[in-house]
Amino acid sequence: MNLAVLGFAALGVFMALVLAKQLSAVVALILVPVVFGALAGFSPQLGDMMIAGVKDVAPTGLMLVFALLYFAVMIEAGMFEPLVRKVLAVAGDDPVRISVGTAILALTVSLDGDGATTALVTISAMYPVYRRVGMNPLILATLLGLSNTIMNWLPWGGPAARAATALRIDIMDIVGPMLPAMGLCILAILGLALAFGRRERRRLATDAAAGRGLAPPDEADPTTPKETRNLALNLILTVTLMLGMVSGLAPLPALVMSAFAIAVTINFPSMKEQKEKLAVHGETVLMMVSLIFAAGAFTGILSGTGMIEAMAQSLVASIPAELGPYIGPITGLLSMPLLIFMSNDAFFFGLLPVLGATGAAYGVPAEDIARASLVGLPLHGISPFIAPIYLVASLLRCDVGALQRFALPCALLMSLFALFAVMATGAVAFGG
Repeated sequence: MNLAVLGFAALGVFMALVLAKQLSAVVALILVPVVFGALAGFSPQLGDMMIAGVKDVAPTGLMLVFALLYFAVMIEAGMFEPLVRKVLAVAGDDPVRISVGTAILALTVSLDGDGATTALVTISAMYPVYRRVGMNPLILATLLGLSNTIMNWLPWGGPAARAATALRIDIMDIVGPMLPAMGLCILAILGLALAFGRRERRRLATDAAAGRGLAPPDEADPTTPKETRNLALNLILTVTLMLGMVSGLAPLPALVMSAFAIAVTINFPSMKEQKEKLAVHGETVLMMVSLIFAAGAFTGILSGTGMIEAMAQSLVASIPAELGPYIGPITGLLSMPLLIFMSNDAFFFGLLPVLGATGAAYGVPAEDIARASLVGLPLHGISPFIAPIYLVASLLRCDVGALQRFALPCALLMSLFALFAVMATGAVAFGG
Protein backbone atom coordinates (compact mmCIF):
# COMPACT_ATOMS: atom_id res chain seq x y z
CA MET A 1 0.00 0.00 0.00
CA ASN A 2 1.18 3.55 -0.73
CA LEU A 3 3.28 4.80 2.18
CA ALA A 4 2.18 8.42 1.74
CA VAL A 5 -1.50 7.44 1.92
CA LEU A 6 -0.87 5.34 5.02
CA GLY A 7 1.10 8.16 6.61
CA PHE A 8 -1.62 10.73 6.05
CA ALA A 9 -4.20 8.24 7.29
CA ALA A 10 -2.17 7.57 10.45
CA LEU A 11 -1.91 11.28 11.18
CA GLY A 12 -5.60 11.85 10.50
CA VAL A 13 -6.68 8.97 12.73
CA PHE A 14 -4.34 10.07 15.51
CA MET A 15 -5.52 13.69 15.47
CA ALA A 16 -9.18 12.63 15.28
CA LEU A 17 -8.86 10.25 18.24
CA VAL A 18 -7.04 12.78 20.41
CA LEU A 19 -9.13 15.82 19.55
CA ALA A 20 -12.38 13.85 19.95
CA LYS A 21 -11.14 12.49 23.31
CA GLN A 22 -11.59 8.90 22.18
CA LEU A 23 -8.09 7.96 23.33
CA SER A 24 -5.55 9.67 25.52
CA ALA A 25 -2.60 11.15 23.66
CA VAL A 26 -0.10 8.65 25.10
CA VAL A 27 -2.24 5.64 24.07
CA ALA A 28 -2.90 7.03 20.59
CA LEU A 29 0.79 7.83 20.08
CA ILE A 30 1.59 4.16 20.65
CA LEU A 31 -1.31 2.25 19.10
CA VAL A 32 -1.93 4.26 15.91
CA PRO A 33 1.59 3.95 14.41
CA VAL A 34 1.78 0.28 15.39
CA VAL A 35 -1.45 -0.47 13.50
CA PHE A 36 -0.48 1.51 10.41
CA GLY A 37 3.09 0.24 10.49
CA ALA A 38 1.73 -3.31 10.48
CA LEU A 39 -0.59 -2.44 7.57
CA ALA A 40 2.47 -1.20 5.68
CA GLY A 41 4.09 -4.61 6.14
CA PHE A 42 6.74 -3.66 8.70
CA SER A 43 5.50 -5.76 11.63
CA PRO A 44 8.85 -7.49 12.34
CA GLN A 45 10.73 -4.15 12.42
CA LEU A 46 8.26 -2.10 14.46
CA GLY A 47 9.92 -2.83 17.81
CA ASP A 48 13.32 -1.66 16.63
CA MET A 49 11.79 1.45 15.04
CA MET A 50 10.04 2.35 18.28
CA ILE A 51 13.24 1.93 20.30
CA ALA A 52 15.18 4.03 17.75
CA GLY A 53 12.57 6.80 18.04
CA VAL A 54 12.68 6.69 21.83
CA LYS A 55 16.49 6.91 21.75
CA ASP A 56 16.24 10.02 19.56
CA VAL A 57 14.09 11.85 22.10
CA ALA A 58 15.80 10.48 25.21
CA PRO A 59 18.26 13.40 25.63
CA THR A 60 15.42 15.91 25.27
CA GLY A 61 13.25 13.95 27.68
CA LEU A 62 16.09 13.74 30.20
CA MET A 63 16.74 17.47 29.97
CA LEU A 64 13.05 18.37 30.37
CA VAL A 65 12.55 16.04 33.34
CA PHE A 66 15.36 17.59 35.33
CA ALA A 67 14.52 21.10 34.13
CA LEU A 68 10.98 20.56 35.37
CA LEU A 69 12.28 19.21 38.68
CA TYR A 70 14.63 22.19 38.98
CA PHE A 71 11.83 24.70 38.52
CA ALA A 72 9.60 22.62 40.81
CA VAL A 73 12.21 23.18 43.52
CA MET A 74 12.27 26.90 42.73
CA ILE A 75 8.47 27.08 42.90
CA GLU A 76 8.42 25.29 46.25
CA ALA A 77 11.21 27.60 47.47
CA GLY A 78 9.07 30.62 46.49
CA MET A 79 11.52 32.11 44.00
CA PHE A 80 8.70 33.36 41.78
CA GLU A 81 6.52 34.70 44.59
CA PRO A 82 7.99 38.26 44.47
CA LEU A 83 7.38 38.34 40.70
CA VAL A 84 3.83 37.05 41.11
CA ARG A 85 3.11 39.65 43.79
CA LYS A 86 4.59 42.35 41.55
CA VAL A 87 2.45 41.26 38.59
CA LEU A 88 -0.65 41.24 40.76
CA ALA A 89 0.26 44.66 42.16
CA VAL A 90 0.64 46.13 38.67
CA ALA A 91 -2.18 44.27 36.93
CA GLY A 92 -4.43 43.73 39.91
CA ASP A 93 -7.15 41.31 38.92
CA ASP A 94 -7.47 42.83 35.43
CA PRO A 95 -7.32 39.98 32.87
CA VAL A 96 -6.37 42.40 30.08
CA ARG A 97 -3.19 43.52 31.82
CA ILE A 98 -2.37 39.95 32.84
CA SER A 99 -2.88 38.62 29.31
CA VAL A 100 -0.81 41.36 27.66
CA GLY A 101 1.82 40.95 30.38
CA THR A 102 1.98 37.24 29.59
CA ALA A 103 2.71 37.97 25.93
CA ILE A 104 5.38 40.55 26.79
CA LEU A 105 7.08 38.17 29.24
CA ALA A 106 6.98 35.26 26.78
CA LEU A 107 8.35 37.41 23.95
CA THR A 108 11.15 38.67 26.19
CA VAL A 109 12.17 35.29 27.60
CA SER A 110 12.01 33.79 24.08
CA LEU A 111 14.96 35.96 23.10
CA ASP A 112 17.23 33.16 24.32
CA GLY A 113 15.84 30.91 21.59
CA ASP A 114 15.09 27.93 23.84
CA GLY A 115 11.45 26.84 23.96
CA ALA A 116 11.74 24.72 27.08
CA THR A 117 13.35 27.54 29.05
CA THR A 118 10.66 29.97 27.88
CA ALA A 119 7.90 27.58 28.92
CA LEU A 120 9.37 26.86 32.33
CA VAL A 121 10.05 30.50 33.20
CA THR A 122 6.82 31.95 31.80
CA ILE A 123 4.52 29.31 33.25
CA SER A 124 6.28 29.27 36.62
CA ALA A 125 5.80 33.05 36.85
CA MET A 126 2.33 33.45 35.33
CA TYR A 127 0.37 30.26 36.07
CA PRO A 128 -0.11 31.14 39.75
CA VAL A 129 -1.48 34.53 38.67
CA TYR A 130 -3.95 32.89 36.28
CA ARG A 131 -5.07 30.49 38.98
CA ARG A 132 -5.57 33.16 41.61
CA VAL A 133 -7.51 35.43 39.25
CA GLY A 134 -9.48 32.58 37.64
CA MET A 135 -8.32 33.02 34.04
CA ASN A 136 -8.23 30.19 31.52
CA PRO A 137 -4.64 28.79 31.56
CA LEU A 138 -4.98 27.73 27.90
CA ILE A 139 -4.63 31.43 27.06
CA LEU A 140 -1.23 31.34 28.74
CA ALA A 141 -0.25 28.26 26.70
CA THR A 142 -1.39 29.83 23.43
CA LEU A 143 0.37 33.17 23.93
CA LEU A 144 3.49 31.33 25.06
CA GLY A 145 3.55 29.11 21.97
CA LEU A 146 2.93 31.92 19.48
CA SER A 147 5.51 34.20 21.09
CA ASN A 148 8.22 31.55 21.19
CA THR A 149 7.73 30.32 17.63
CA ILE A 150 7.77 33.81 16.13
CA MET A 151 10.88 34.76 18.13
CA ASN A 152 12.49 31.59 16.76
CA TRP A 153 12.89 33.47 13.49
CA LEU A 154 15.95 35.07 15.09
CA PRO A 155 19.36 33.71 14.00
CA TRP A 156 19.99 31.84 17.24
CA GLY A 157 16.49 30.40 17.42
CA GLY A 158 17.37 27.26 15.46
CA PRO A 159 14.99 27.05 12.46
CA ALA A 160 16.61 29.95 10.58
CA ALA A 161 20.04 28.39 11.07
CA ARG A 162 18.74 25.08 9.75
CA ALA A 163 17.25 26.79 6.68
CA ALA A 164 20.52 28.65 6.02
CA THR A 165 22.53 25.46 6.33
CA ALA A 166 20.17 23.41 4.17
CA LEU A 167 20.16 25.97 1.33
CA ARG A 168 23.79 27.10 1.83
CA ILE A 169 23.05 30.78 2.24
CA ASP A 170 24.01 33.36 4.86
CA ILE A 171 21.65 33.35 7.82
CA MET A 172 21.44 37.16 7.97
CA ASP A 173 20.25 37.16 4.35
CA ILE A 174 17.28 35.22 5.68
CA VAL A 175 16.62 37.01 8.96
CA GLY A 176 17.38 40.64 8.08
CA PRO A 177 14.58 41.15 5.54
CA MET A 178 12.16 39.30 7.85
CA LEU A 179 12.51 41.71 10.77
CA PRO A 180 9.69 44.06 9.61
CA ALA A 181 7.35 41.06 9.24
CA MET A 182 8.46 39.84 12.65
CA GLY A 183 7.50 43.22 14.11
CA LEU A 184 4.04 42.91 12.57
CA CYS A 185 3.64 39.42 14.02
CA ILE A 186 4.63 40.65 17.48
CA LEU A 187 1.98 43.35 17.23
CA ALA A 188 -0.52 40.68 16.18
CA ILE A 189 0.36 38.59 19.25
CA LEU A 190 -0.13 41.60 21.53
CA GLY A 191 -3.45 42.29 19.81
CA LEU A 192 -4.53 38.69 20.39
CA ALA A 193 -3.49 39.00 24.05
CA LEU A 194 -5.64 42.12 24.33
CA ALA A 195 -8.62 40.29 22.81
CA PHE A 196 -8.12 37.31 25.12
CA GLY A 197 -7.95 39.62 28.13
CA ARG A 198 -11.13 41.47 27.23
CA ARG A 199 -12.97 38.19 26.73
CA GLU A 200 -11.79 36.88 30.09
CA ARG A 201 -12.75 40.17 31.76
CA ARG A 202 -16.31 39.77 30.51
CA ARG A 203 -16.46 36.09 31.49
CA LEU A 204 -15.15 36.67 35.01
CA ALA A 205 -17.55 39.59 35.51
CA THR A 206 -20.44 37.34 34.44
CA ASP A 207 -19.25 34.57 36.79
CA ALA A 208 -18.96 37.03 39.67
CA ALA A 209 -22.46 38.35 39.01
CA ALA A 210 -23.78 34.79 39.00
CA GLY A 211 -22.02 34.02 42.28
CA ARG A 212 -19.51 31.67 40.71
CA GLY A 213 -16.00 32.08 42.06
CA LEU A 214 -12.78 30.18 42.56
CA ALA A 215 -12.47 27.62 45.30
CA PRO A 216 -9.92 28.41 48.01
CA PRO A 217 -6.41 27.31 47.07
CA ASP A 218 -5.57 23.69 47.91
CA GLU A 219 -2.48 23.20 50.05
CA ALA A 220 -1.30 20.54 47.57
CA ASP A 221 -1.74 22.89 44.64
CA PRO A 222 1.65 24.01 43.27
CA THR A 223 0.21 27.47 42.68
CA THR A 224 -0.51 28.01 46.37
CA PRO A 225 1.65 30.88 47.69
CA LYS A 226 4.93 29.58 49.10
CA GLU A 227 7.30 30.90 51.70
CA THR A 228 10.37 32.49 50.10
CA ARG A 229 13.72 31.01 51.04
CA ASN A 230 17.25 31.54 49.70
CA LEU A 231 15.90 34.05 47.16
CA ALA A 232 19.24 35.68 46.23
CA LEU A 233 21.03 32.34 45.99
CA ASN A 234 18.25 30.81 43.88
CA LEU A 235 18.26 33.78 41.50
CA ILE A 236 22.03 33.52 41.07
CA LEU A 237 21.79 29.78 40.41
CA THR A 238 18.95 30.25 37.90
CA VAL A 239 20.73 33.03 36.01
CA THR A 240 23.87 30.89 35.91
CA LEU A 241 21.86 27.98 34.53
CA MET A 242 20.32 30.21 31.83
CA LEU A 243 23.70 31.57 30.83
CA GLY A 244 25.09 28.06 30.67
CA MET A 245 22.22 27.00 28.41
CA VAL A 246 22.68 29.93 26.06
CA SER A 247 26.48 29.66 25.90
CA GLY A 248 26.56 25.90 25.39
CA LEU A 249 28.86 25.50 28.37
CA ALA A 250 27.90 21.83 28.65
CA PRO A 251 25.22 19.50 27.24
CA LEU A 252 21.79 20.66 28.42
CA PRO A 253 20.91 17.45 30.30
CA ALA A 254 24.16 17.70 32.25
CA LEU A 255 23.51 21.36 33.10
CA VAL A 256 19.98 20.90 34.37
CA MET A 257 20.81 17.70 36.26
CA SER A 258 23.63 19.46 38.09
CA ALA A 259 21.51 22.57 38.75
CA PHE A 260 18.69 20.42 40.16
CA ALA A 261 21.04 18.54 42.47
CA ILE A 262 22.45 21.82 43.82
CA ALA A 263 19.05 23.51 44.12
CA VAL A 264 17.28 20.71 45.97
CA THR A 265 20.21 20.30 48.39
CA ILE A 266 20.41 24.02 49.16
CA ASN A 267 16.69 24.59 49.60
CA PHE A 268 15.57 21.32 51.16
CA PRO A 269 18.50 19.65 52.93
CA SER A 270 16.22 17.16 54.69
CA MET A 271 15.46 13.99 52.68
CA LYS A 272 11.95 13.94 54.15
CA GLU A 273 11.29 17.52 53.02
CA GLN A 274 12.68 16.82 49.54
CA LYS A 275 10.25 13.92 49.15
CA GLU A 276 7.30 15.98 50.37
CA LYS A 277 8.02 18.98 48.13
CA LEU A 278 8.71 17.00 44.96
CA ALA A 279 5.81 14.56 45.45
CA VAL A 280 3.43 17.40 44.52
CA HIS A 281 5.01 17.49 41.05
CA GLY A 282 5.34 13.73 40.54
CA GLU A 283 2.22 13.43 38.37
CA THR A 284 3.46 16.23 36.12
CA VAL A 285 6.83 14.55 35.58
CA LEU A 286 5.26 11.14 34.90
CA MET A 287 2.79 12.59 32.40
CA MET A 288 5.48 14.44 30.50
CA VAL A 289 7.93 11.53 30.36
CA SER A 290 5.33 9.06 29.12
CA LEU A 291 4.12 11.46 26.42
CA ILE A 292 7.62 12.32 25.19
CA PHE A 293 8.67 8.70 24.89
CA ALA A 294 5.37 7.75 23.23
CA ALA A 295 5.86 10.58 20.72
CA GLY A 296 9.37 9.23 20.06
CA ALA A 297 7.90 5.81 19.30
CA PHE A 298 5.35 7.38 16.92
CA THR A 299 7.93 9.34 14.93
CA GLY A 300 10.31 6.37 15.03
CA ILE A 301 7.76 4.21 13.21
CA LEU A 302 6.71 6.90 10.72
CA SER A 303 10.36 7.69 9.94
CA GLY A 304 11.52 4.07 9.89
CA THR A 305 8.80 2.96 7.51
CA GLY A 306 9.50 5.88 5.18
CA MET A 307 6.01 7.37 5.62
CA ILE A 308 7.23 10.86 6.54
CA GLU A 309 9.52 11.10 3.52
CA ALA A 310 6.80 9.71 1.24
CA MET A 311 4.25 12.24 2.52
CA ALA A 312 6.61 15.16 2.03
CA GLN A 313 7.64 14.10 -1.46
CA SER A 314 4.04 13.51 -2.51
CA LEU A 315 3.11 17.04 -1.46
CA VAL A 316 6.00 18.56 -3.40
CA ALA A 317 5.23 16.42 -6.46
CA SER A 318 1.62 17.62 -6.42
CA ILE A 319 2.65 21.21 -7.27
CA PRO A 320 1.63 21.90 -10.91
CA ALA A 321 4.40 23.23 -13.18
CA GLU A 322 2.48 26.45 -13.90
CA LEU A 323 2.67 27.31 -10.19
CA GLY A 324 6.47 27.06 -10.18
CA PRO A 325 7.08 30.84 -10.09
CA TYR A 326 4.94 30.98 -6.93
CA ILE A 327 7.04 28.43 -5.08
CA GLY A 328 7.85 31.01 -2.37
CA PRO A 329 4.27 31.45 -1.10
CA ILE A 330 3.61 27.76 -1.81
CA THR A 331 6.52 26.86 0.47
CA GLY A 332 4.93 28.98 3.18
CA LEU A 333 1.60 27.21 2.76
CA LEU A 334 3.26 23.78 2.71
CA SER A 335 5.24 24.57 5.85
CA MET A 336 2.00 24.84 7.83
CA PRO A 337 0.83 21.21 7.62
CA LEU A 338 4.33 19.79 7.19
CA LEU A 339 5.71 21.34 10.36
CA ILE A 340 2.84 19.79 12.32
CA PHE A 341 3.97 16.23 11.60
CA MET A 342 7.67 16.70 10.78
CA SER A 343 10.53 17.59 13.07
CA ASN A 344 12.54 20.72 12.35
CA ASP A 345 15.48 18.62 11.16
CA ALA A 346 13.33 16.48 8.86
CA PHE A 347 11.63 19.51 7.33
CA PHE A 348 14.59 21.85 6.94
CA PHE A 349 17.26 19.29 6.04
CA GLY A 350 15.06 16.76 4.22
CA LEU A 351 12.42 18.69 2.35
CA LEU A 352 13.63 22.29 2.12
CA PRO A 353 16.51 21.47 -0.28
CA VAL A 354 13.94 19.89 -2.63
CA LEU A 355 11.81 23.02 -2.49
CA GLY A 356 14.92 25.15 -2.97
CA ALA A 357 15.92 23.22 -6.09
CA THR A 358 12.36 23.51 -7.41
CA GLY A 359 12.44 27.27 -6.85
CA ALA A 360 15.84 27.63 -8.52
CA ALA A 361 14.44 26.01 -11.66
CA TYR A 362 11.93 28.86 -11.87
CA GLY A 363 14.34 31.62 -10.89
CA VAL A 364 13.05 32.01 -7.32
CA PRO A 365 15.91 32.99 -4.93
CA ALA A 366 16.83 30.49 -2.25
CA GLU A 367 16.45 33.26 0.34
CA ASP A 368 12.74 33.56 -0.51
CA ILE A 369 12.27 29.82 -0.02
CA ALA A 370 14.09 29.93 3.32
CA ARG A 371 12.05 32.86 4.64
CA ALA A 372 8.76 31.32 3.53
CA SER A 373 9.66 28.05 5.25
CA LEU A 374 9.62 29.76 8.66
CA VAL A 375 6.01 30.97 8.56
CA GLY A 376 4.61 27.57 9.60
CA LEU A 377 6.44 27.60 12.94
CA PRO A 378 3.38 28.71 14.99
CA LEU A 379 1.66 25.48 13.93
CA HIS A 380 4.82 23.52 14.73
CA GLY A 381 4.40 24.74 18.30
CA ILE A 382 1.25 22.61 18.74
CA SER A 383 2.62 19.54 16.96
CA PRO A 384 1.92 16.36 18.94
CA PHE A 385 5.33 15.03 17.88
CA ILE A 386 7.55 17.52 19.71
CA ALA A 387 8.36 17.65 23.41
CA PRO A 388 7.45 21.26 24.37
CA ILE A 389 3.68 20.81 24.02
CA TYR A 390 3.79 17.98 26.55
CA LEU A 391 5.92 20.06 28.89
CA VAL A 392 3.40 22.91 28.69
CA ALA A 393 0.40 20.61 29.13
CA SER A 394 2.06 18.95 32.12
CA LEU A 395 2.94 22.24 33.79
CA LEU A 396 -0.59 23.55 33.29
CA ARG A 397 -2.16 20.20 34.26
CA CYS A 398 -4.35 20.20 31.17
CA ASP A 399 -5.17 17.66 28.47
CA VAL A 400 -2.99 17.88 25.35
CA GLY A 401 -6.03 17.52 23.10
CA ALA A 402 -7.79 20.39 24.87
CA LEU A 403 -4.71 22.57 24.47
CA GLN A 404 -4.50 21.76 20.74
CA ARG A 405 -8.21 22.43 20.17
CA PHE A 406 -7.93 25.80 21.87
CA ALA A 407 -4.65 26.88 20.25
CA LEU A 408 -5.09 25.48 16.72
CA PRO A 409 -7.23 28.33 15.29
CA CYS A 410 -4.85 30.94 16.73
CA ALA A 411 -1.75 29.11 15.45
CA LEU A 412 -3.27 28.73 11.98
CA LEU A 413 -4.26 32.39 11.83
CA MET A 414 -0.81 33.44 13.03
CA SER A 415 0.90 31.34 10.35
CA LEU A 416 -1.35 32.79 7.65
CA PHE A 417 -0.75 36.30 9.00
CA ALA A 418 3.01 35.61 9.02
CA LEU A 419 2.83 34.56 5.36
CA PHE A 420 0.92 37.74 4.53
CA ALA A 421 3.44 39.80 6.52
CA VAL A 422 6.53 38.40 4.75
CA MET A 423 4.92 39.02 1.37
CA ALA A 424 3.62 42.48 2.29
CA THR A 425 7.06 43.56 3.48
CA GLY A 426 8.83 42.12 0.45
CA ALA A 427 10.69 39.35 2.28
CA VAL A 428 8.99 36.78 0.02
CA ALA A 429 8.07 37.71 -3.54
CA PHE A 430 4.69 36.73 -4.90
CA GLY A 431 5.29 35.17 -8.30
CA GLY A 432 8.14 35.49 -10.73
